Amino acid sequence: MSTIRPADPVGHGDRPDAAGAADAAEIADAPGRPARLGPLGRLGTWAADRLRLVGVLWLVLVAALGAFAPQVTSALAGAGWQANGSESVQVRDLAREHFGGNASTALQVVVAKDRPVTDPAVQDVVTRATALLSADSRIAGVVPPQPGATVSPDGRTAIILAGAAADENDMVRAADDLKGPLAALSHDGVEVSATGSSVLWSDFNKANHDAMMKSEMLSWPVTMAILVLAFGSLVAAGLPLLLTMAGLGASAGALVLLNHLTPTSIWAMNFAMMFALALGIDYALFLVVRFRAALAAGKTAREAVGETMDTAGKAVALSGATVLVSLSAVMLVPAPAFRSMALGIMLAVAFVLAATLTLLPAVLGKLGARVNAGALPWTRKGEDAGGSRRFGAWGERLWRHPFRYGVPALLVLVALAAPVVGLRTAMPSITVVPEDSSARTGYAAVQRAFGPGAPGMLQIVAPAEQAATVASDAATDPGIAAVLPPQPAADGSGLRLVQAVPKADPSDPALKDTVERLRAGLSDQALVGGAAVENLDLQKTLDAKTPLVLGVVLALGFLLLVVALQAPLAALLGTATSLLATGAAFGAARLVFQDGHGAGLLGFTPQGFLDGWAPVFFFAMIFAIAMDYTVFLLASAKEHYESTGDPRKAVVGALAHSGRVIFAAAAVMVAVFFTFALSGPLPPKEMGVVLGLAVLLDAALVRLVLLPVLLRLTGRAAWWSPAWLRRVLPDIRFSHQ
Repeated sequence: MSTIRPADPVGHGDRPDAAGAADAAEIADAPGRPARLGPLGRLGTWAADRLRLVGVLWLVLVAALGAFAPQVTSALAGAGWQANGSESVQVRDLAREHFGGNASTALQVVVAKDRPVTDPAVQDVVTRATALLSADSRIAGVVPPQPGATVSPDGRTAIILAGAAADENDMVRAADDLKGPLAALSHDGVEVSATGSSVLWSDFNKANHDAMMKSEMLSWPVTMAILVLAFGSLVAAGLPLLLTMAGLGASAGALVLLNHLTPTSIWAMNFAMMFALALGIDYALFLVVRFRAALAAGKTAREAVGETMDTAGKAVALSGATVLVSLSAVMLVPAPAFRSMALGIMLAVAFVLAATLTLLPAVLGKLGARVNAGALPWTRKGEDAGGSRRFGAWGERLWRHPFRYGVPALLVLVALAAPVVGLRTAMPSITVVPEDSSARTGYAAVQRAFGPGAPGMLQIVAPAEQAATVASDAATDPGIAAVLPPQPAADGSGLRLVQAVPKADPSDPALKDTVERLRAGLSDQALVGGAAVENLDLQKTLDAKTPLVLGVVLALGFLLLVVALQAPLAALLGTATSLLATGAAFGAARLVFQDGHGAGLLGFTPQGFLDGWAPVFFFAMIFAIAMDYTVFLLASAKEHYESTGDPRKAVVGALAHSGRVIFAAAAVMVAVFFTFALSGPLPPKEMGVVLGLAVLLDAALVRLVLLPVLLRLTGRAAWWSPAWLRRVLPDIRFSHQ
């Protein structure tokens, strides 16, 4: 029902309401009181009037893209964890092009036995392994074990080198195909293991993919139970699955097509599935709750759809835009894996958002009051009309006692965020793959036979005239155990490849010091690389880009809130509290994964650091989710403030209408993320704990306590906007008038 607007409650004066534009469509809001709809309201009623058309369009889209979905696990890339343009990537490309594929992506096949490798049984295995490798077109050439180089000093371990004839992603696929048949050659005490960077990423991807799929399967029953409890009806609880399935089917096929344009990490699919489920539930919850409230207020199904889309639909659209903007900042990191994972999540978000704004209102318009079918016995009749009584009462309590609840919440968040100051990051060690994996078995065999630094062989490319000096200088470095004679380029290009064995394990921080000394002390034309150095260069790039990414995410999130709310202080409060929740999650992550608190309970051995990609990638993901809840709460508060001009009613009304949605959506996300914390490999544990804690802290302490308290303390000032800002921003209203 239309209301008399208070005297400029939000600083807009007599500026006409955007929802009251002359060309807006009308639906009956009350007898004799037609209400005008904005663009999203018109889109919703259009979809509600054309369920068959909308359904067919989505069916065609999902079927067309879904036809490619079965290829997703085999087509997507397995590598890409590199810093494009770095010195180590240049070395890898030069080695592959000029030195017979002897690059960091080459495969190493370790043959070990308790007798000399000259034994006929061992030689037979070497011959068969060589034939198996030579038959693969992705292998440039096979170099048999060489005494003094790839045969151990005790003569009982030998390494077959299989050069890389393909790019890093195809070499991971080669490792996928070859490591099993090579391991099958083991017999009579002869142990055959493929290892090297490509095999490591192959084992890493498989272990983590299997763990994530298992976790997702475990989370589905919990998710369904929470949805049924949250919606109070079986029919309403099934609607998020409609969005999730449509979004997943379309995004899976889209990822396969995207892979034809740019190599797309297989991890993109895992994260896309996770975000499609999480956001599909969030968006469906918000719209369905609002739709049911409109029905309870006496609206027809069509009117309820229009009102829902004109209010909650705007919040969902803003939330989707915020998520997309946050993830787009990851594109600033010049690492293919990061960029493709961000693109994958953005595709899933885009499809789920499109389904929410078109397919869901069409289905709701058809269902009408049947959305409550299968209602649970304890569901309160008519509660949706005025929002949740419990959360409304909680809002009143916060309004009366802001410091009683706000101060403890703030202290907990600050205490958890404080350890971030000592957070250390590094690229993961070999321990992130299972002990029985091919890469780790071969890695251990190489270390036993050739020394701790042998798996991290350094590669130095230099002009022929400088090769002898480079080799001599490298040999004198205190961090180098041995240097192999310079290898001439196979194509006569005038380059030489010098390989050096460091004294330190590839995951030892001492290796970084060795590489920095070599780069500073060798000829300017000498390039230092190798698989371990690629990790160091990626970590260096991540460290350099992290402040930029974090700053862009925060700035763009704040600007989006300013545009939508037209209230700078409210936007600042929303952004700052999201940052505080994110900091608390990373502080807790330091205590768990760096310091080892709770490691026994979660079943892992701490590395003494957090994996290097966590600050950039997890921050973008956490901030996107946190802003999702922020938008729901602040949009609802803005709607009530526009209608009443009363800050108290804005806070209480926002909690009454969005508190249950935030609570239920957070419960689903926490359940999903914490199942990953139970997975075997370390990276899914990190993701599950960091993201799960972030959502838990954000929902429980920030959105449902601290942010409402801050809105209470700032009062009308939270919604004030200077005149110059109102003139340059579009007039966006969340109230339905």
